[in-house]
Amino acid sequence: MDTDAKERAARGDYLKRHTDALIKDLGFAKACEVSGKSKATLGRYASLADENGDRFIPVNVLVELERQASMPFVSKALAELLGLRLEHGEEAGDPTGGLNSDVIKLSQRFATLMAEYNHSIEDGVISLNETKRLLDETNALQKVLMDMKLHLQDQPG
Repeated sequence: MDTDAKERAARGDYLKRHTDALIKDLGFAKACEVSGKSKATLGRYASLADENGDRFIPVNVLVELERQASMPFVSKALAELLGLRLEHGEEAGDPTGGLNSDVIKLSQRFATLMAEYNHSIEDGVISLNETKRLLDETNALQKVLMDMKLHLQDQPG
């Protein structure tokens, strides 16, 4: 397999892992209800097995699932693969800049970092792309911590 094919496969696996996270976030029963797809079909969209390697979630199904999920897992992964940053909900910014918003952002970023780390160490080798994603998540986590520190310093008393 040439380098381009390996990178394409890695991107596909990355999207499938985020598809799996999306389905698990909703739970299979609700995901089936919302999407109109069977548990087996949804499972194939998230499966890393070779026979399902070319099966990805259709965009119209993705939209319906992400509208119900706690976050746009796959859309966020797509944005990251394109070198973009997608912010949603609390990540998009709390106009009051409150501490509660910071805590939510912190927990989301930490969860994303841990998921990236767990994926990265699965094969015992952290690739260059995985290192870049871990570094990006670490930097995002650091930014949230700095914002949180500033908000705490601004607290009266």
